[in-house]
Amino acid sequence: MASFASNACCRVERVCRHLPVVLNTFLVFSITGEVSYLVLVEAPLEADWTRTAWISWWKAFHLLAQYFMLVNICWNASLFVKTSPTIKGVFLGGEGMVQGWRYCYTCESHTPPRCSHCYDCKVCVLRRDHHCVFFGRCVGFRNYRYFLCCLLFMWSGLLYAVVMNVEVFMVILKEGVTPHSVLLLLVPWIMLVSGQVSPRAFAFAFIADTCVVGLLLVSAFLFFHVFLLLRGQTTREWYSSRRPYSHGLLGNLQHGLGSRWFLCWLSPLIPSPLPGDGIHFQVTGSLEPAVAAR
Repeated sequence: MASFASNACCRVERVCRHLPVVLNTFLVFSITGEVSYLVLVEAPLEADWTRTAWISWWKAFHLLAQYFMLVNICWNASLFVKTSPTIKGVFLGGEGMVQGWRYCYTCESHTPPRCSHCYDCKVCVLRRDHHCVFFGRCVGFRNYRYFLCCLLFMWSGLLYAVVMNVEVFMVILKEGVTPHSVLLLLVPWIMLVSGQVSPRAFAFAFIADTCVVGLLLVSAFLFFHVFLLLRGQTTREWYSSRRPYSHGLLGNLQHGLGSRWFLCWLSPLIPSPLPGDGIHFQVTGSLEPAVAAR
């Protein structure tokens, strides 16, 4: 009985671990499909445009931009998940241990500065920033670039989707702000279950709402991590108000995104080697947490 319960818990844990990835993938492709439908079928609404050759170029431009963002989101997300930021397979030579090294009793190994143990990944992570629950992977030294670029293209894609869905909001609110329109915008599920809207109207309202909420969340994550990148900090160091590894604006960009930081955001195919090995870091400030002045 205990063995059955243990196996059931393990299966539930595996399902819960992969559920955010499946949900994110479903939402990304649902939004892409809805925006493609708006571009190809619904827009533009002006009758005069359909008689010109510009409509083909207009649609081609929008589809190209849309799928360029989609490919970058998927590719960066895939590389982020596949690239291990942990200490597995890394030789942590004891001869180079200086101030900042610690001993991890779980991994039974000395770990370098900016490295900490993740109890979700069950291993120490080099230059650990945080554990991303949406991908089930820690953000660390080797995959930080892919994480940040994925956030950037998700933000730009959601912003584009919100702009394209303005017409949907206008259709919902064409009769003014009524209880029906407000409920359709805020809680489309209830409107669908109660039978007050068609499945098509629900799908458009739900995806439009998802774009707005997603844009707000991704904007907060993106701007916060760009702020940390420019300061040369990880999330853990930001909590403790420490900046011992800041190398100035350009130096921080190079240490976070690599030597081709100005190009690597265009495509994950562009190589951008990171300076250092994720083990040894040049200290430029105090390693002690900042004490607030009284």
